[in-house]
Amino acid sequence: MTDIPGLDGMLGVEHVEASADKVVVRFTIGDHHLQPFGIPHGGVYCAVHESTASMAGQIWLGDRGIVVGTNNSTDFIRQAKVGDTITVTATPIHRGRSQQLWHLDSVNQEGKLISQGQVRLANLDQQVPAELLAQFTGIDPR
Repeated sequence: MTDIPGLDGMLGVEHVEASADKVVVRFTIGDHHLQPFGIPHGGVYCAVHESTASMAGQIWLGDRGIVVGTNNSTDFIRQAKVGDTITVTATPIHRGRSQQLWHLDSVNQEGKLISQGQVRLANLDQQVPAELLAQFTGIDPR
């Protein structure tokens, strides 16, 4: 676990780099990431992809609204194992007025591709809670 709130904290995700053009996070596969047959659960990658893309999209959108995931497509390339450190990188494909599309690569400590995906975000015209905006973007709207 990390100090990051929510599911990312439960999954042990740590933020490595965060900008409007790229967000990088990492986590180490542990027993709590496994499905009943002893291999990493694909939902872990899907969840980390969505939260990483959402963080990137919110940093880019700033105080102009809030982002929500509308589609998450993840392909699993190779299996990781307990002890592997997975680095997830989100980069933009498209950023527009009403939606964004982000590409995500998850690689192991050897740089081998474990999974890749795309997450589509909707840009909603809603106010972002000030504490969240400050936490993830460094913008304090007060």
